[in-house]
Amino acid sequence: MQKKFVVTITRQFGSMGRPIAREMAEKLGIEYYDRDIVDMISQKMNLPVSTISKLEERYSEPSLFNMVFPLGFATAQKQHRIFEVQAKIINDMADKESCIIVGRCSDYLMYDRPRHLNIFIYSSYENRLKNCIEQLGMGEDEATKMIDEVDKARDNYHRRFANNTLPSDIRYKDIMIDSALFGINGTAEYLVDIVKKKFY
Repeated sequence: MQKKFVVTITRQFGSMGRPIAREMAEKLGIEYYDRDIVDMISQKMNLPVSTISKLEERYSEPSLFNMVFPLGFATAQKQHRIFEVQAKIINDMADKESCIIVGRCSDYLMYDRPRHLNIFIYSSYENRLKNCIEQLGMGEDEATKMIDEVDKARDNYHRRFANNTLPSDIRYKDIMIDSALFGINGTAEYLVDIVKKKFY
């Protein structure tokens, strides 16, 4: 019987990391976890999905803490509680079965697990802008704004919950790849070959 393993995908916005991860999971025949983690948190904490999403997205630099939370610590405490529940869910999923987990500091959470592979998918600003327009159907102004805002949000989220690191921190990465090299399908195939070489 094959031993369980976990692959984490951290990505820049517009690098097409999510569809690459989904295709990898299909090719490997393993579970794929992404936004459905929010649904699991919602059930465990008895909170609406919209509430969790809003709280998750209010990332802040520690130095801006008082400005972001002028009314005290309640929101910050809830954010940390959400992350604790999320971390437990991610670890339980990795204990249960082989899977691919996208984002949510999963690279940091899985770092000490023996059979893990942490992947960072990136691309140039120009390629990401092109992907947002052509693949995601955004206008150029919207794409520019989203790249800027989501990159900052993910950086701040990682700093806060992953030991003050960035999503691209090489200490928590095994592979870093530019998705423009092979495109969505080619990148998925390339990474699947690596996963098989390491775990099969």
